[in-house]
Amino acid sequence: MAAEGVPMEPPAEVSEGANSEWLRFSNKYSVEEKTIGEGAYGTVYKARCTVTNRIVAMKKIKAEHEEDGVPSTAIREIAVLLTADHPNIVKLLDVYCLVGGTRLVFEFVDVNLKEHMKRHGPCLDPTAVCDLELQLLQGIHYCHSHRIIHRDLKPQNILIDTHGTLKIADFGMARAFSLPMPKYTHEVVTTWYRAPEILLGCQKYSISIDMWSAGCIHAEMATGSAFFRGDSEIDTVFKIFRKRGTPTEQEWPGLGELPDFKPTFPKWTRLPWSEIRNIDSQLGPHGTSLLIRCLHIIHARGFLLDRLCSTSTLPQHQQHQKQQKDKHGEF
Repeated sequence: MAAEGVPMEPPAEVSEGANSEWLRFSNKYSVEEKTIGEGAYGTVYKARCTVTNRIVAMKKIKAEHEEDGVPSTAIREIAVLLTADHPNIVKLLDVYCLVGGTRLVFEFVDVNLKEHMKRHGPCLDPTAVCDLELQLLQGIHYCHSHRIIHRDLKPQNILIDTHGTLKIADFGMARAFSLPMPKYTHEVVTTWYRAPEILLGCQKYSISIDMWSAGCIHAEMATGSAFFRGDSEIDTVFKIFRKRGTPTEQEWPGLGELPDFKPTFPKWTRLPWSEIRNIDSQLGPHGTSLLIRCLHIIHARGFLLDRLCSTSTLPQHQQHQKQQKDKHGEF
C-alpha cells in the first residue's frame, strides 16, 4: 500500500529520467500509509523491500519549494550517512530523488530512546544507563573523528533496537567542520538539550555542544525527565545556572561579550549532585564523574572521548549486548 503523498504512478509530466527513478523506487519498496514519525524536515513511514522482504524506515523529506531542488537538510543527512559505518549510527540503505520529495531508506528500528524510557522506566536501571551512555559516546566519537557535529542530539533522535543497541539518527542539522571553527547558527538543538554557549548567542561553538546534549540525555535516563526543562531559552539558561551555578568572567573568559548574557542575571551557586534529584546515588561515582565532564558549564568542556571509548570500557557493554541477544534472539 502506498503512503499518503506517494502515489503508485509517477506524476504525468516528468522527464524520462525521473520516471525511471520512480519505477526503480516503486518496484523495490511497498510503503505503508500510516506514519511512524514526523519532524520538522520529514515524515517517516514503515516500508518493506519487495526484493529482500526486509522491513525498513522510509523518510520522505519535505519539499516546500519543488523548484529549489533537494532541501539542504536532506543533502546534509545524505552526505553524512552514505559514508558512515558504525554500529551506533543508523544505517542509510538507499536514496531516491523523486518528484514530490526525496526518499531516504534506513534500517528499521522500532523505538526511540524516549519511547524506550517510557517502556522501561521512566528511570532506567543504572547498568542500562551506563551501557546506553557508553554507546552514545561511541557514536558521537565516530562523528567527531570524521569531523561531523550532530547538533540535534535528543532522546527522540536516538534509536534502540531489540538487542539494546543504540543508534544515533536524524542528521538533518549535522555539519561537517574544519579548523578553525567557522560561525554557525545558534538555532540548533531542542532547547532542553542546548549547550549554554548556544543559548547565550555564541556563534562560534565546537564539538563540545554534542557532549552537553549527551550529558542532558545521560541525566534524563537516570532521573526519568528532562534535566533542564525550560519554557524558553532564557528559562533554560536559568535552570542550568540554578543547578550548575552562574559562571563568572574569570571562569568563562568572554562571557560578558556573548549577545544574550546579562550581568544582571541572578548569581546562583553550584548545587551538590546529592541535592539534584539524588542523581549521584543513581549514577554512582563513575557515572557522576562522566556527567560532570559532559555538563561542565564552561564552553571549553571537551575531553578525550578516545579514553572514554577505549577498549577497557567495552567488556561491560559487550556482556550486556550478549545478554540482550540471548534474551531476544538474533534477527
